[in-house]
Formats: sequence, C-alpha cells, structure tokens
Amino acid sequence: MLGAADTVAFDAAAEREWWPGLRERYPQDSVPADSPDGRLVRLMHSPPETSPDVVERYPAHLHIDLLPRIQGRGNGRRLLETVLSALADAGAPGVHLGVGTANQRAIGFYRRLGFDEVHTYTHSLIMARPLT
Repeated sequence: MLGAADTVAFDAAAEREWWPGLRERYPQDSVPADSPDGRLVRLMHSPPETSPDVVERYPAHLHIDLLPRIQGRGNGRRLLETVLSALADAGAPGVHLGVGTANQRAIGFYRRLGFDEVHTYTHSLIMARPLT
C-alpha cells in the first residue's frame, strides 16, 4: 500500500527524483509498445496527471494491491483504515484513488468504505472520499 497526503508534492518529487532515472534506464523504445511492459514504459515517460478539481478537494492519494490469497480476510480494510487515519492525521481533508472499471469487487469494497466516483474514464474510475 502506498499513500501520500499531498499528491501535487508527491508528483513533483517523483518528477525530480524518480522518473529521470527510470526514463534513462527504460527508454521509450526499449520494449515493444504493445506489450504489458510497453504500457509501463509509456507511463514512466508520460505519467498521468490527476484532475486539478479532484486534487483540490481530495489532495491525498493511495494505491493498494493485495495478493489474491490474502484478500477477503479483512486485511485490505485494516490496511486502508490505517492509511486513511494517517492521511487525516497529516492534515489531508480528502483522498482519491484510481481503479479499473473491470475490477467490480474493488469498486464495491471502496464504496463500502465511503468512496464515491468523481471521474469516469474509458477503463478506469477516480474514486474519492473526505477524511474530515
């Protein structure tokens, strides 16, 4: 799980300290463009930007991935509640996350934890919730 209280600051730090080395290591033409790795390399060179209206209301963001063998046991809920509490303690008034539209199980999970859809794209959603 990854969480950041300030998406704008996180993105700026990634652009300064993280992306340049990865871009050098993985040039855009280093893997076939239509491969799964090609998609990741494209994202390294052109990371998505969160809509300013989302970041204004929900400046924190998080990402969670649980292996299937540990799903359905309350681990995700415990992790998420811990991170939400830490983000609130850090002063973030709201949090957002992205989820694929095909991942209906995750969408239901996030809805049960108070997240609502704030943007819909072709293959993904941005979901958000207040922290205060």
